Amino acid sequence: MGAELKDPYSYNSADIEEPPLSVPATLRRIGPGILLTAAIVGTGELIATTRLGAEVGYVMLWAVIGSCLLKSIIQAVWGRYTIVTGETGLRALNHVPGPRAMNINWVVWTWGALMLLSLVLIGAMYAGVAQVLMQFVPAVAAGAWVVVLTAITLVVLLWGTYERVEFLAVWMVATFTFMTICAAAVLMSEPDYFSWAQMAEGMTFGLPEKGIAVAIAVFGITGVNAGELSAYTYWCVEKGYARHVGPREDSDAWRRRANGWIRVMHWDIVVSMVVYTLATVAFYMLGAGVLHTMGTVPQGNETIAVLSNMYTQTMGSFGLGVFYVGAVFALYSTVFAATAANSRIFSDMLQLVGLFERSDYAARQRYQRMFVVALAIIPCIIYFWTGEPVGMIKAGGMILGLMLPVLAWSVVYLRHTHLPGEVRPGGLATVLLWFAAALSLVAMVGFVGIQAGLIRG
Repeated sequence: MGAELKDPYSYNSADIEEPPLSVPATLRRIGPGILLTAAIVGTGELIATTRLGAEVGYVMLWAVIGSCLLKSIIQAVWGRYTIVTGETGLRALNHVPGPRAMNINWVVWTWGALMLLSLVLIGAMYAGVAQVLMQFVPAVAAGAWVVVLTAITLVVLLWGTYERVEFLAVWMVATFTFMTICAAAVLMSEPDYFSWAQMAEGMTFGLPEKGIAVAIAVFGITGVNAGELSAYTYWCVEKGYARHVGPREDSDAWRRRANGWIRVMHWDIVVSMVVYTLATVAFYMLGAGVLHTMGTVPQGNETIAVLSNMYTQTMGSFGLGVFYVGAVFALYSTVFAATAANSRIFSDMLQLVGLFERSDYAARQRYQRMFVVALAIIPCIIYFWTGEPVGMIKAGGMILGLMLPVLAWSVVYLRHTHLPGEVRPGGLATVLLWFAAALSLVAMVGFVGIQAGLIRG
């Protein structure tokens, strides 16, 4: 119990540690990015990304890859800020100027409101996993499976330490990534579904009219989305990166530790980015190669049955079992990782409001468990209210897409006004940060414009 109550959000001189120097030692200290990968692959990749491929073919491959790569720069700068200041994500956002209420600024209130609305995504994951499990045990209704999944989530996370959450996430990520990349590799040997000419076409910045609305939603949900950007700072804190650096001081030792642990974080981001980009591209290729060729698009309660064609058409009957196992891990990993992260973030929001002291870790844990219960049950209720995973995925992607530019420009502000000068990112990273923030804003404005046109039409 004593180890469990150790406060990962406070500095302790005993936690100060020199960063690893060798690559193998560095790789042993990564972890927050794997938790993000668990949340990323499943949120939109299995359903939204494959649906986009099914609708438009290979032509949007460039957008999928760009989404995965570009948003990681926002993640890296925000993570850098957390490591050198020790501030959680919401505490950092609370520095942004503007209207305030109850000690919290408009950015944090906007984050809270949109994250609650985005719980529709978790409801979609419940729906997807339930559809898969029904294939194994048809006698058990989808609703019953959703209740079982909710109960499992509560049991695992109510007393889940960072180490437990990371351990389970690693195994889920390894399982579904291996299965999906194997299926994509088989696809590349099927000339009916794949050619290098199609891949080349997909990298030529094409944008079919019928795919633009879905593409903008995919930009909001593929790669690191708004919810996962926020979560990453908390996982960096709980992993210990900020504590290892120690509170800021004007010394060469502090600067050496800060830059060293930032380097570890960069390795963490790169490894996770490679994993989720490969998985995302694999899902897109399967949708574009198999489903688009077959002329089938995932819809409603038939979503899982349609998606299973990606595997059966490339791997035969054996592929069906591979798909079911991979889909369960991919979809449930999002439920698991997102609930674990959001329970921490919402409890931190209550600390900013002033409901408990920043140093009162026992109170933080109580509120965290309270939010685990709420954040596990609310998506369950949403599922019973809607029950249609594709529509829920789209709605969640829209919400996260609206929040992304708010977070991106907040990180730009923090980089230029609050990040210590000696550890600020260089010129190229800053230019890429501005570009990513600008692109996220353009995507949001474009999506709003499309929806307004649909309403007028």
